[in-house]
Amino acid sequence: MRRLTYLVMMVFCATLLCSGCGYKVTYNLSGGSIPPEAKTFSVAYFPNNAPMVAPTLSNVLTEALRDKFSRQTRLQQVEDGGDFAFEGEITNYTSTTASVSSGDYALQNRLTITVKVNFQNAVDQTLSFNNKTFSAYADYDASQLLVDVQDQLIEEIVDMLVTDIYMAAAGNW
Repeated sequence: MRRLTYLVMMVFCATLLCSGCGYKVTYNLSGGSIPPEAKTFSVAYFPNNAPMVAPTLSNVLTEALRDKFSRQTRLQQVEDGGDFAFEGEITNYTSTTASVSSGDYALQNRLTITVKVNFQNAVDQTLSFNNKTFSAYADYDASQLLVDVQDQLIEEIVDMLVTDIYMAAAGNW
């Protein structure tokens, strides 16, 4: 009984000590760290300058990046000149063989999308970057035509690209 009382007192004292100190821990489930001085963001249209072009890719990427910052941050979207300002271009859209069977025929193909991004952080210029390249890919069965699966693959790849761009800008890595 005495041991239990001692243990309860120790837990109570530890709780009092921890609650009394002025250290504040904050968690951000979105993975971002946006300075409080930043109020707005802007995302310019990302043109598709890749040798092979998917007609919807520019719109999908631009809107996905806008949507990510609208949903994951408190920043308000503006047309241009935001505290967090993005512009860039799609530089590569290619489908290549990802894996080959022992009989030398393709089993998997890989769709790769590469974008070049310029990010201006008006609050802290040291966190800005220019011409930073982001690339992501998804594999698909070689028996399928790219045209039949590209919309799904684009959505999947753009999600990865947008997450990487978001973390580079808001996560400082």
